[in-house]
Amino acid sequence: MVSTGRGRFPIQRNSLREQIAGAMREEMMAGRLAAGSDFTVKEIAELYGVSATPAREALVDLAAQGLLRTEHHRGFSVPVLGWADFVEIFEARALLTDSAFRQLSSRFSGYDHSRLPSLRRRAEAAARAARAGQLDVLVGCDRRFWHGLSAFLENQRIADYLDWLRVQSWMFAAPYLRAHEDLAGVSWDRYGELVDLIEAQDLSGARRLVNDSNLATVRLLAALAEEPLESVLVLPLLTGEPVAGPLAEPRSLLPSPYGPLGR
Repeated sequence: MVSTGRGRFPIQRNSLREQIAGAMREEMMAGRLAAGSDFTVKEIAELYGVSATPAREALVDLAAQGLLRTEHHRGFSVPVLGWADFVEIFEARALLTDSAFRQLSSRFSGYDHSRLPSLRRRAEAAARAARAGQLDVLVGCDRRFWHGLSAFLENQRIADYLDWLRVQSWMFAAPYLRAHEDLAGVSWDRYGELVDLIEAQDLSGARRLVNDSNLATVRLLAALAEEPLESVLVLPLLTGEPVAGPLAEPRSLLPSPYGPLGR
């Protein structure tokens, strides 16, 4: 039986399918809907106070995105992501963001900088949540910030893929963070500095700070999960060291958006 551990999300009647999918996505990102949880369409419909049709549509959408698994004759379940899954997700994200920022300079001059105030507000909200250790707030603020930042890449497919990877990263990370006694100041919080660099059009500095964010993330999670940091092949890329060897074959690091997540 599914249980989020809190009251129902208020579901607006103008877009039930998207509202339910969005609410469940945030529950999974925050670790409130735990990995391995299984549930039926009926249970989700009752949880959110809706009919079976929008509940089923939302679950099918999440399954199509690879964020839920379909259990034959049993309903749906949240995939269990192991360290190997996270490393694949993380390496794909790190490689893609670094490459995208390297290529950005040739297109950046035409960017609509009127978006910066909104991005700065998102940065401030995410930084406050990180410094206060408010995980339930941070997962949403962090995702919205990076989604806003990815608009600077001016490539919607890359932005969507990076967002998909970030959702999965949180699905892996949240249970470890939730088990931590005090999260104040534990998570990366330099969002505002990144906005400053974008505003100054210092794209090389922005790329280095994005890599710093990724490096801080993987170091933290390796420690919390008690896994070897050396298993992450993109560390030289993030630290600025020469990259060689296995990174010359990036295809092995990129998970399919429609493939299985858990092992």
